[in-house]
Amino acid sequence: MKLGIRAKLFSASLALIVVSLAAGELYLRPAIESDLLARIRADLSARLALVAEEARVLAATGETTNTVWDDLADRLGPLAHARVTFIDRQGVVRGDSELSGEALDRVENHGSRPEVRAALDGRTTDEIRFSATLRRRLLYAATPAGNMVARISLPLAEVDQAVARLRAILVVGGLVALLAALLMSSAAVVLVSRALRRVTAIARRMSAGDLDLRSRLDTRDEVGDLGRALDHLAENLSRSLRELRDDRDLLGRILEAMREGVLVLDSERRILLFNGSLREMLLLDTAASGRPAIEVVRNAELQILVDAAIAGQEPVTGEIEVAGLRPRRLLVHATRLLGEPRCVLVVLFDVTEVRRLETVRRDFVANVSHELRTPIAAVMSAAETLRTAAQSDPAAAGSFVAMIERNARRLGDLVQDLLELSRIESKEFRLTTDTFDLAGVVARAMGFHEERATEKRMRMSATLPPALPAVRGDATALERVLSNLIDNAIKYCPEGASVVATAEELGGKLRVTVSDDGPGIEARHLPRLFERFYRCDAGRSRAMGGTGLGLSIVKHLVEAMGGTVEVESSPGQGARFSFTVPCAK
Repeated sequence: MKLGIRAKLFSASLALIVVSLAAGELYLRPAIESDLLARIRADLSARLALVAEEARVLAATGETTNTVWDDLADRLGPLAHARVTFIDRQGVVRGDSELSGEALDRVENHGSRPEVRAALDGRTTDEIRFSATLRRRLLYAATPAGNMVARISLPLAEVDQAVARLRAILVVGGLVALLAALLMSSAAVVLVSRALRRVTAIARRMSAGDLDLRSRLDTRDEVGDLGRALDHLAENLSRSLRELRDDRDLLGRILEAMREGVLVLDSERRILLFNGSLREMLLLDTAASGRPAIEVVRNAELQILVDAAIAGQEPVTGEIEVAGLRPRRLLVHATRLLGEPRCVLVVLFDVTEVRRLETVRRDFVANVSHELRTPIAAVMSAAETLRTAAQSDPAAAGSFVAMIERNARRLGDLVQDLLELSRIESKEFRLTTDTFDLAGVVARAMGFHEERATEKRMRMSATLPPALPAVRGDATALERVLSNLIDNAIKYCPEGASVVATAEELGGKLRVTVSDDGPGIEARHLPRLFERFYRCDAGRSRAMGGTGLGLSIVKHLVEAMGGTVEVESSPGQGARFSFTVPCAK
């Protein structure tokens, strides 16, 4: 049962009053009773002395009849304000102030009474005893009086009345004290509970999250101390929460800004935390928190690495393949966090592009080595043959010199293309942005290849709309793009074929197309056509002096100018190479 402050204060007051009454009953009543008895005994001793003196006078006469002694008792009783009794040495009652006649004769022998025995022995004493005759408690005092014993008795009604009055006073005082305690506890509750209710309401609002609230009690009592302590607690808690919130926000911003995926698992392999990069890597949804990692990321290699990190003390590193809509290759670094609970921090680095570039680098080195090996071998072979056959066969020497010249030119073209491609990819190549007319660039590019086209009896033409807008870009780079496309068309088209350059405006850009009616390209080659050193027919391309880098340079230059490049072709239907460049505003 829950007690309020008023009930508690009243209960405490009631307990105090009850204890006080009990203490009064236990200690005060015996003290008062003892004091009253002492006074009564002293008074009774004086009375007994007077009665004993009268009894000695009568005893000296030798009188022993009951009538004489009874008359004396009747006369002395009212004077002594007590019951007077005369007893002979055999214990027979000879006179009593409250008995006479036959009643006196029927009184039992008093020789066994303690005070009578003491008086017969010559001592004066008193005794408190319940009188069977009078049915009440009496104080008896007896003393020798000649050959008789004089005894007087006094009812202790005065003592009992004094004790009763004391009890009544205690009871009335207790009731008054209870009423005063009730009134004072009510007043104390009103004074204390007002401040306590305010502090309680403030504490409840603080527990609900309103830590900016303050009690601001200015009292100097315990309630005021409680309010000030509560204000201090709320201020410290608010500061701690603010620091924790700032740390949490900072950690969240750091995690979201990281390009690496971060995953935190508990000892049961459930997901505690992950950042946006990991969500993008593994295509996770926001409801992944709290779920087992094996349900969210179904990758056995990752589970093996996590289990190894939990079981061991050292960090675990490995690479995993992630399939799905966006296949990835991830470098995983798993570390068990110290302390409890046991958690595992998993950091995933997306190395897909790095591994792709490593593959490209290996392929590039292999392709360059292969491309350089053939002309170098041809030059060395021709030089060795020329050394031995130059004097014996001068006509053959000329052909070997031509071979050396042709392969040296091919090596020069290959090195030049490699250098240019390297400059473009390393961002060292700087475009010169300007506004110019497309028709002039097309004319210069076709004029550069006119002699070769005439030798193969090929027709080159440009079909450009008269109101074509100007181009915004690098004229030299655009000329190189057109030259490479026209050069490829002349190389691979048979004699009598035609090469046509056209252009059209599409949404703020010019779409330039170089088409031919040559043999065309199979569909399986189209996706890789702009890769470095990729050839549809490697033997034929090398025989025609190609380096395998022309279309790759085209792609990089067009993208550097903010455009795109594409190809459309099918066997026997020719080829259409198209690219876009920005129009001048």
